[in-house]
Amino acid sequence: MENLNRRALLKFGGALGAVGAFAVAAPATARTPWTWSPAGSVLGEGSGVDPRQVWDPEADPLVADLLDRGDVPRVNELLRGWKKNGQPLPDGLPGDVRDFVERARQLPSWADQNKLATAVEFNEKRGTYLGVLYGFASGMLATVIPQEARAVYYSKGGANMKGRISRTAKFGYDIGSRNAYQPDGEMMVTAVKTRLAHAGVRNLLPKSPHWTSSAPENIPISQHDIMVTWHSLPTTVMRTLNAWKVPIPASESDAFLHSWQVSAHMLGVEDQYIPGTWAAANAQAEQVLDPILAPTPEGLKLADMLLDLGKQIDLTLLTRPVLGALTRFVLGDQIADWLLIPREPVWGPLLEVSWGPFIQVREGLLTLPNTDEAYWTFDEFLRQFVLLYMSELRPISIEIPEFNNPNYP
Repeated sequence: MENLNRRALLKFGGALGAVGAFAVAAPATARTPWTWSPAGSVLGEGSGVDPRQVWDPEADPLVADLLDRGDVPRVNELLRGWKKNGQPLPDGLPGDVRDFVERARQLPSWADQNKLATAVEFNEKRGTYLGVLYGFASGMLATVIPQEARAVYYSKGGANMKGRISRTAKFGYDIGSRNAYQPDGEMMVTAVKTRLAHAGVRNLLPKSPHWTSSAPENIPISQHDIMVTWHSLPTTVMRTLNAWKVPIPASESDAFLHSWQVSAHMLGVEDQYIPGTWAAANAQAEQVLDPILAPTPEGLKLADMLLDLGKQIDLTLLTRPVLGALTRFVLGDQIADWLLIPREPVWGPLLEVSWGPFIQVREGLLTLPNTDEAYWTFDEFLRQFVLLYMSELRPISIEIPEFNNPNYP
């Protein structure tokens, strides 16, 4: 009966989401009230309904029906051939899927093509930093976001972390590409397929007794959860770049934010929850991301897998000690201690002392003698990480899951 009620909630999510569905999905544990004002959003207004009570009233019932009809394998197979934003949808798609995708692939009315073009300039200048931060810093942060760590670990993605990492890498790569939101780009496709995959997880994960016994919520991946993950990406990246004192023109910083605002909309997030400025983004992150970070058994296991990334291909610098030291340097002692990452006697002090001057030298702001060997090592580390990041990108198919992690039925 409990699973039936969850399925009913998803199928009628639009109506329930409109009134909050508080009685149906209230977590069992106490939580901080949602107080972020929609006045800070891209719309500048909204109902202010707690996003923890809002999922995806379009995609969730659609995917629930696909699972009931046994159509998921056919839809996944057909959508594998849909790769470019402007590409016609493949013949044979069920009508309800075709209608959804045609709506979902549209940019929001407030998308600014000039800002999206400027975002390309930012991404091209900072691509190496972004590759490292998307692929690793944000990835490691996700392991201490409890609800995300549990959802990943017990869903299908947890059974193949290499595949999970590659799909995350593709999202960061596509949003940073020159033609991200143009007809010949892939970001709109990636966002829509991710939205469908999220709907699959919402329908399936409540059937996992392992997830239900550990999660405080009844349905995963609320719009609140999506924005928490969103902040682990652009907000965390910009915080880190600012901490590294990378000089970024205001126009490029704003454009970078805009590209991610558009991505949140494309993932089905209501515009009232998407921050309109960096100040609003940081204020939201201080409420929804920073206070909820904590270790979990699932997150510890995911972090252990991420620290072994360098074993995927022969990259001599991407060892556990190096990646552990970088985690401690970027995310701080508390998170590193939560993840049981030991202090590194060589790499830790080297990063603390040399990374700031390295960034300044790399940005042309400082000239120092006798630094070639140390800075070559840092550059090689960045190059190797981006090589690993890029190696995970093809071929990748983001698909609707049909089952949870089979190791945890």
